[in-house]
Amino acid sequence: MTTVTDTTVKALLTTATTTQVRPRYEGSNICTWIGFKHVNYLVEEAVLDHFRQSGLPARALYEEHGLGLDLVSINTRILHAFHMDDLAEAEVVPWTKDEDGTIGFKVTIQFERDGEIHKAVTSKVRVSLRIDTYLEAAGPVPEQLARFAVAELGDDLEREEGTTAPAEADILASLTAGRNAYAWKWNIPYPYCHFTERIQMSGYLRLMEEGKDRFVADRGISIKTLLDDRKWIPVVPRSDIRILDEALMEEDLYTVYTVEEVFKDFTYTSRMDFYVLRDGKLVKTATGSIVHGYAVIGNRRDWSLVNFDQRVLDAINGEVQSP
Repeated sequence: MTTVTDTTVKALLTTATTTQVRPRYEGSNICTWIGFKHVNYLVEEAVLDHFRQSGLPARALYEEHGLGLDLVSINTRILHAFHMDDLAEAEVVPWTKDEDGTIGFKVTIQFERDGEIHKAVTSKVRVSLRIDTYLEAAGPVPEQLARFAVAELGDDLEREEGTTAPAEADILASLTAGRNAYAWKWNIPYPYCHFTERIQMSGYLRLMEEGKDRFVADRGISIKTLLDDRKWIPVVPRSDIRILDEALMEEDLYTVYTVEEVFKDFTYTSRMDFYVLRDGKLVKTATGSIVHGYAVIGNRRDWSLVNFDQRVLDAINGEVQSP
């Protein structure tokens, strides 16, 4: 039995922890480099281990107290690339003010390579404790955690009022009208969800990665196309995602990938917005952004950043030309 006490909550909110993390094999898609999604998974694992070390593991919070641990915001900068088999140290520093309704952390991940320590990742994370209503009530929320407990994700925010949706066949067109954007409709499957009913943070991270893949394919510069043509790969120095409301298993999710800014010919920033259709209104459930550049593969170990050429610039800006 895990007992929530003043001591365990104080440790959670004030005491820094460190843990070792290693990227998963699945995240090595191009040579031995690890993509941004799996870097964010390392951040998530460090936060989960902080709860364990504080005496409040996610399993016990849910099974004994009916509280689902949900990462609701993650803002990450990648300073050095991870490779397969890298072993890193993650430090989690609590970052919660007295008036906050979510639990905050600053996460730093570093690793040693060739005798030198590299700060590889910095991230800011917010956590909500979602009161489970799918199963029978678990009893009163422990008073020490009550200010972080929510009936629905997003309760700590001023939610946007949903907008009246057009006819269902016109929703995607309405979400991209007048924008340099790509959108698609997708039915949320259970592997993207947790706590029996709702999409979890890792699910949104997977969709952010898919958004890039769909967008460039739609613009004629798919990942494989640029790999085969010139050995270019996409790189992500920064990403952030914030959950605003809940999206439930088997709901239709409308995802919009919008190019907001192209910085010279080096990086571009895209916003990603996620909606569900409820009671005739489009409700935004999450929003975020992702910064992309390109790198050329030098060999099986090394890559280097490159500037966009005109073909890539035209595609990103929506001016697709024949190869």
